Amino acid sequence: MTQVPVFQGRTMADAFGRRIEYLRISVTDKCNLRCVYCMPEEGLPWLKKDQLLTYEEIRDIVAVLAPRGLKRVRLTGGEPLIRKDLPRLVDLIASVPGIQDLAISTNGVLLEEMAVPLREAGATRVNISLDSFRKERVDALARRKGTFERVLAGLEAAESAGLEPIKINVVLIRGKNDDEIVDFADATRNRPWHVRFIEIMPTGANLEISANDFFSCEEALERLRELGDLVSVPGPEGNGPAAYFRFPGAKGTVGVITPMSHNFCDDCNRLRLTADGQLRPCLFGDIQTNLRDPLRAGQDLVPLIEETLRIKPERHDLVQGSDSGSGGLIALSQTGG
Repeated sequence: MTQVPVFQGRTMADAFGRRIEYLRISVTDKCNLRCVYCMPEEGLPWLKKDQLLTYEEIRDIVAVLAPRGLKRVRLTGGEPLIRKDLPRLVDLIASVPGIQDLAISTNGVLLEEMAVPLREAGATRVNISLDSFRKERVDALARRKGTFERVLAGLEAAESAGLEPIKINVVLIRGKNDDEIVDFADATRNRPWHVRFIEIMPTGANLEISANDFFSCEEALERLRELGDLVSVPGPEGNGPAAYFRFPGAKGTVGVITPMSHNFCDDCNRLRLTADGQLRPCLFGDIQTNLRDPLRAGQDLVPLIEETLRIKPERHDLVQGSDSGSGGLIALSQTGG
């Protein structure tokens, strides 16, 4: 393995030469839903308030990374919109020189009320989770009644507010929503939506589902090819690990995110910051660097960031139906998904 400088002017790179320009920030580990593939129905032991990074602390970490090549930030959770006064954090981050894109991943339940304030504060776009077009299925998968109507209202509000491109995340679950793959793809013909099918990633809370109900994105594409030509296309703004396709003349696209069937770690360009200030070079595994305590002690964060880049693993070690590669995660909400 060839060692490369982790800071090269305005560029961050890891030991494998991957340029790092994207930071996913979890602002809370809490969520207002209990989706069956994500979190135990009873919830988790939540972080205490004093363990959470303040908005100013998050801004300060972004301000250290931005001159070194950070360009894109995504706010996640848990559910980020349940953190009080989130537009204030959006404004703080958007004001950091060098940040070109500030997106939000949300379940959409609170987005109807928040879309305009978030857009006015500087958010550019949203990813919204919607695993079915059927009310009873969405409510059952989320284990919360009324979820479906609120997500649809949030989706409409995001479009009206100009939080675009809008990406809709669909976690594939055999026997639960795989019969709607065609419906989601058809929606991209007439709506400017970018639907992304995502394979289940195993954590401690979803091992039964990930073992028994796994549905690969390749199977999804096989079904979609029966509808007509699917042309490979560049992704929309903020293109990450998804591969995108478009039906001829369609307004939107169909994407697939394949962490299990086709590992995409070779092109990983991101770091993750947890709600309690741990800088993680990978969503999974147990490698993380505490930035919160050194920040509060007034220490220089640059050496800690450099070391995190040096130890960023080449790839994840997930195994379907096993938590052996998850680093002990019970739910994705613990590290920001």
